[in-house]
Amino acid sequence: MARANRHYIPNYVWHITHRCHKKEFLLKFLKDRKRWMYWLFEAKKRFGLRILNYTVTSNHIHLLVIDNGREVLPKSIQLVAGRTAQEYNQIKKRNEWI
Repeated sequence: MARANRHYIPNYVWHITHRCHKKEFLLKFLKDRKRWMYWLFEAKKRFGLRILNYTVTSNHIHLLVIDNGREVLPKSIQLVAGRTAQEYNQIKKRNEWI
């Protein structure tokens, strides 16, 4: 399925959902959800992400934010998803080549 068109509208509220890879339950443990939250608040510090609310479930997240700059959302999501995945893969000794 093709990805929906993305439109940039500054200073709007965005509801972002993000599923785990292959719809797996990668965030089923509290420690994994806490690491995701740690990186979310790190994105807030680094990029000025304005967080209204969030929910972390075992296989996806909901994030309600206000966009206050053209690169804030992409950089924040990249940081949170990327670092969480890196840590998860290191802990579980997962390798992309396997």
